[in-house]
Amino acid sequence: MYQVDRIITMLFEIYFYMIVIYVLMSWLPNLRENFIGELLTKLVEPYLSVFRRFIPPIMGMLDISPIIAMFVLQFVQRGLKFIVHSIFF
Repeated sequence: MYQVDRIITMLFEIYFYMIVIYVLMSWLPNLRENFIGELLTKLVEPYLSVFRRFIPPIMGMLDISPIIAMFVLQFVQRGLKFIVHSIFF
């Protein structure tokens, strides 16, 4: 059981840090144009686009949707861990 919990935690942490790196890459020009940038775009952008549809940028330039997306990701992780604990215990 502990191993399942650890795998869930590890997968969500990896995706969390992928979002963080993706956001930081947006501050530096041309970083999203290399292989890693394109890979992160393909993996992270579909998730972030869900939040960008509902959360407009503040003053036209500050996008807070990644912050909300990371909070939601943490809630989903906790919910999934609760469900797994409920099934196995």
